[in-house]
Amino acid sequence: MKKFFLYIYLFITASVLAQTKVSGTVYDEFNQPLPYASVAFKGTTIGMVTNENGKFYLESPDNNLTLVVSFIGYQPQEKILTVGGNYDLKFVLESENVIETITIVGGKQSKKNNPAIDILRKIWERKRKNGLYMYDQYKIDKYEKVQFDLNNIDSAFTEKRIFKGMEFIFEQVDTSNITGKTYLPIFINESLSEVYGDNVLNKQKEILTANKTSGFSGNQHILAFIKDLYNEYDIYNNFITIFDKSFHSPLSRFGIDAYNYVLADSAYIEDKWCYNIIYYPRRKGELTFKGDFWVNDSTFAIKKINMSVTQSANINWVKEIYIEQEFEVVNDSVFLLSRDHFMSDFAFRKKDESKGVYGRRTTIYQNHVFNQEKPKDFYKEEVNYYDDAIYHRDEEFWNNNRFESLSRDERGIYKMLDTLQTVKQFQRMYDLVATLGSGYYQMGNFDFGPIFSSFGYNDVEGVRLRAGGRTYFGQNDLWRLEGYTAYGFKDNKFKYGISGKWLIDTKNRLIISGGNRRDIEQIGASLTTTNDVLGRSFASSAIFASGDNSKLTNVNLSNLMLEIEPVKNLIFKTAFSYRTLESASPSTFSLDYYDKDGNVQSQVTQSEINFMVDYTPGIKTVGYGVERSIVDNNYARIYLSYSQGLKGVFDSDFNYEKLQFYYKQPIMIGLFGRLFVTTEVGKTFGEIPLGLMSVVPGNQSYFLIPSNFNLLNYYEFITDEYATLQLEHHFNGKLFSRIPYFRDLNLREIVGVKAAVGNVSDENRAINASGMTYLAPTKPYWEYNVGVGNIFKVMRIDFAWRGSYRDTPDVNKWGVKVEFGFYF
Repeated sequence: MKKFFLYIYLFITASVLAQTKVSGTVYDEFNQPLPYASVAFKGTTIGMVTNENGKFYLESPDNNLTLVVSFIGYQPQEKILTVGGNYDLKFVLESENVIETITIVGGKQSKKNNPAIDILRKIWERKRKNGLYMYDQYKIDKYEKVQFDLNNIDSAFTEKRIFKGMEFIFEQVDTSNITGKTYLPIFINESLSEVYGDNVLNKQKEILTANKTSGFSGNQHILAFIKDLYNEYDIYNNFITIFDKSFHSPLSRFGIDAYNYVLADSAYIEDKWCYNIIYYPRRKGELTFKGDFWVNDSTFAIKKINMSVTQSANINWVKEIYIEQEFEVVNDSVFLLSRDHFMSDFAFRKKDESKGVYGRRTTIYQNHVFNQEKPKDFYKEEVNYYDDAIYHRDEEFWNNNRFESLSRDERGIYKMLDTLQTVKQFQRMYDLVATLGSGYYQMGNFDFGPIFSSFGYNDVEGVRLRAGGRTYFGQNDLWRLEGYTAYGFKDNKFKYGISGKWLIDTKNRLIISGGNRRDIEQIGASLTTTNDVLGRSFASSAIFASGDNSKLTNVNLSNLMLEIEPVKNLIFKTAFSYRTLESASPSTFSLDYYDKDGNVQSQVTQSEINFMVDYTPGIKTVGYGVERSIVDNNYARIYLSYSQGLKGVFDSDFNYEKLQFYYKQPIMIGLFGRLFVTTEVGKTFGEIPLGLMSVVPGNQSYFLIPSNFNLLNYYEFITDEYATLQLEHHFNGKLFSRIPYFRDLNLREIVGVKAAVGNVSDENRAINASGMTYLAPTKPYWEYNVGVGNIFKVMRIDFAWRGSYRDTPDVNKWGVKVEFGFYF
């Protein structure tokens, strides 16, 4: 009987361990690493391509005992493996003995007479006749799982003092089946949704039905970050956007200029004869992949594809990206995406031993239904839909509805992170990260901040200290109060601001807001009118600035505003504002004007009513309450404003009408990066003093301010009608990647031009008593800049030159501006 149980034990143990893991390096006959060699388990479709250093890691749940290593022009090798781990193997491939008339193919493959490219052309012809495109309408059930893990965990890491009291988390350490490295799960998110599409209307809608996050249930900021991090993509498109970068798809029509293709094999996959094509980059430093795909021989639809981003790709903070997609066959000819696995390795350095974070997303598609038409209004996006129950489904619901069971490790993450919430050390770490991310420090139901605005400096106030905060009961608060006070140590004056907002109607986002601010501001730092009562320009308190920064204004602003969003991303606003403007440094700067009796007045008193339309298609926001946060800046914006001065209302001084239009559009230009186009136009009808004029915004700081002109001083150009155009193109390293010695630095090129034209009416010149001569750019002003980005991964330097008005006294003919930031 004891022998019987021993046999059972050995059988179970052998079954659990009956998996093959293998890692190693492939070399050529000169002992040089051989990149992009094919490595696979014999008789299966489980395989990969070695990286730039010839390294690979492969794992199979089955007992696959033979590994085949091959590369075109070299003799393939086979090696019998042992069950379990086979690590740090070395393969040396020798050149084939071929007939003299045949040339051994090196790294670059020919574009002519290449059977792989012939197959690729047939994929292009059929790509709109495969999958979901074959039907007018479709519905899919979708399950998505996202997990983050600390990787390269070792004993030295687990013994760090920072983990004191949290040692239990290391019970979850495991080994990746893709990289072979140890990892510690730290976050998991699951979601279920229904996806509807109409190829006739070119519309798609996704309805979220359930969402679960470990330890952070219902936190839309985390969920929005994840959704933005892992955008949807289509491998058949010419370009695939990942981490806001445009990668060449291996199935792209432009692929033959970016990739080498090799027809490596052919085999049956689920009774379908398929070709296996290996691809790898033609050049280093470009945003490309390496890997292979299996394609059907009749429909030329992809059955399976593996994509890995090369380490030489010009992308920051990401050491590795791995994508795997599988397609199922329907009706003997239709190939539909059934599984999409995406893994990224985030790290500060790209060395193998460096620690980082794995980000893994697995998406499963099931239960396809076709040609069930929905009304056109069905695809209309909800303006502000939020169902709290979606984020609080019970465990029974998830057990019955998730598409695949969680592994032991994944189940352990929920328990581990729920326990972590009770550990004070972890809570302190979480609070620190949350504070740095939001800029606010939470104390009960009050947020202190923004902490990054606590210190400033200008010529009038000298050193300026600011303290403020806001009410915060949750990220979806229906109302919020905010205020601050500031003190200048040079003018010895207190300033303050207070505002309140209330979301009256959640469905259409009907919001009423108002407030009052008494402060000092550089009002010539922007063109387009803002109605943020607490808003203050960067120029008002820039710590590092050049030239004279004394042209500041005492502002007393009160505002009452009503806004509504009847259609997603289309906002209508109307506001009434009352403000007084007076110079904050009368000895060096004046806002004086002549009134109708010819007397000089130094204070502007003005009441105004304003109507605005703000349309931002493609914007990504977080939150469903009175305040929302913008996830990224890669969206278009159309803004139209009409303002009417109300003379006599609360002793207001002027009647006028002001029209303003703003348009911003980012344009992805495939192979050549991204172009940002921004234009503003405006005109004021009626007499107005200097305080109400439109000042072309200058930039006297040492830092880049995207909307401002790099070489203009404050109040250098003053207008009552204007038009500006800004063009800035980011090549994302496209040019430097082709230059020896530069390509390894991963630098990125930026070029831009900014132009402005405007005028001032004779009536407005006549009432000017400020002593400042109005200079309008009647002959267009323009400047251009050339920049180098991604210096040390965090720095950008721009060199700017004036193209006109170079002989004007005391102007900057050229300059250098700097920007710091974390970008992929």
